[in-house]
Amino acid sequence: MTAKKPLPDRVQMKGLDALFGLDQDQKGQVIEVSVAELFPFQNHPFKVIDDEKMSQTVESIRENGILVPLMVRNRPQGGYEVISGHRRKHAAEIVGLDRVPVIVRDLTDDEAVIAMVDANLQREEILPSEKAFAFKMKLDALSHQGKSDTTSRQVVDKLKSADVIGKDIGESGRQIQRYIRLTELIPKLIDMVDNKNLKFNPAVELSYITQEEQRLLLEVMDEDEVTPSLSQAQQIKKMSQEKRCTKDALHALLKITKVKERNVVIKHEIIMQYFSAETSDAEIESLIVRLLEENSRKHGGV
Repeated sequence: MTAKKPLPDRVQMKGLDALFGLDQDQKGQVIEVSVAELFPFQNHPFKVIDDEKMSQTVESIRENGILVPLMVRNRPQGGYEVISGHRRKHAAEIVGLDRVPVIVRDLTDDEAVIAMVDANLQREEILPSEKAFAFKMKLDALSHQGKSDTTSRQVVDKLKSADVIGKDIGESGRQIQRYIRLTELIPKLIDMVDNKNLKFNPAVELSYITQEEQRLLLEVMDEDEVTPSLSQAQQIKKMSQEKRCTKDALHALLKITKVKERNVVIKHEIIMQYFSAETSDAEIESLIVRLLEENSRKHGGV
């Protein structure tokens, strides 16, 4: 096996300060540490999965070593807590590396949470559950930094913090709060969101019902082989608020979903009465869908 090059040649130091958001007072020290000294971030919301991307990371590390150090902080119990680099650590273990380069930062708990979330949100593919728990952790950390003695002030601070989080990633503060609502779902339901078996918007509505009601809903979904639409999820939320969300009521509501699939075809000559010959198929389809959505909202459709 070819011996690895010394650390200074393997690790490109230029740009690390910018990568980890270090200012002059926060610059950390890059050292090599034993993999056995590295511990995962407490309640780390991002999953480390042995998928195709992990295989690519493993091959890259096997070929080139770890080009970007892990970001860590010291643990009171000894060793280091990984802030950013859980996937690289796992890949290093698969490759069989004994030591890895890390950059050590001196961070408070809230600063570490913010740094951990920000570093991991740079990934291309992030599951809804990962976003949900990450946003919640960052929102709580930001709220701690601006906490007040009054409840109303805390609510305002959280709203402002949600806007801050959203601005960093191109989302509205309202959307950040909707993601955070998913953390109120029981594990099986949030897994369904990740697996795209339950759509995001209905899942947000269902997050407002109790966990016992969510378990009842899961039973009904399994028994009837149905998934709530947005309209039905909103009705379930209302049933919960009115203390009438029973299993029988859920069966009665969801059974209307099981209707025979229909294949409706609109004749070409009918459609072209309303469009010019220059209008593309995509434009026609887009307009029809938009009109149907407007009609559905106007009449309370599903």
